[in-house]
Amino acid sequence: MTLLTFRFAPSPNGELHLGHAYSALLNQKLAKANDGRLLLRIEDIDTTRCTPQFEAGVLADLEWLGLDWEEPVRRQSGHFAEYGTVLDRLMSEELVYPAFMSRGEIRAFITDSEKRGRDWPRDPDGVPLYPPADKALPVRERKRRIAENAPFAWRLDVGAALARVGRDLAWAEFTDEALSATRAVAARPQDWGDVIVARRDIPTSYHLAVVMDDALQGVSHVVRGQDLFSATSVQRLLQELLGLPQPTYFHHRLILGPDGRKLSKSLGDTGLAKLRDAGASPDDIRRMVGL
Repeated sequence: MTLLTFRFAPSPNGELHLGHAYSALLNQKLAKANDGRLLLRIEDIDTTRCTPQFEAGVLADLEWLGLDWEEPVRRQSGHFAEYGTVLDRLMSEELVYPAFMSRGEIRAFITDSEKRGRDWPRDPDGVPLYPPADKALPVRERKRRIAENAPFAWRLDVGAALARVGRDLAWAEFTDEALSATRAVAARPQDWGDVIVARRDIPTSYHLAVVMDDALQGVSHVVRGQDLFSATSVQRLLQELLGLPQPTYFHHRLILGPDGRKLSKSLGDTGLAKLRDAGASPDDIRRMVGL
């Protein structure tokens, strides 16, 4: 019988807050209830914002909460070569292209388009989709710009990728915290436009790294926040393109701040370290997040 495998995957770019605590504790609860495994992954591909100091704080907070996980801990920053190999594959299959437009150029392009009476499409987070101009650049021009060290990112040609897959995509989503029933959710990666899958100096992005890691680590159940629900569509497309196994998903409720908004690492009052220093216990944290 295959063990169910769960994972908690924080980014060490700030201090953990109550929302992280809920996600970590829920993953641990489900792993124990199903005699499964719990893995810890450090998602630190952003080598500028992620620091050893923040990682040490993450580990200290999780240990204080009573979380236990299997060793070794996977750190994404140690696997750039693996991600680069997969990026090379996407490049060879002409499923990605270098995108050179700066944020200012994107804004100007969209402003000009909207002046002409066309409402520019936006992704589920409200960000305008990337314009199509770079996708039409000749290969020779792409190579010239790259040779001249022009800034760029590798974007997935979602239209070409969907044509390659050749069918509608979906995923299995659990409907409650007990993982008692699932429903099929239609994936709509086209809603995100041509997403970034790698940077010039970092051969991966969140989307690419997470699907590779989940496959390599044998993750069977991805339990994470509702804020990532729509992003799962992009990851399902990448799984299909790369022939990776498909986990089952549960996108849990979010812990909201006093103003009713999603918690942020910049909101110190809900930070675990600050709550601990104020005298809160791990049991207090469990009560605060509804566990």
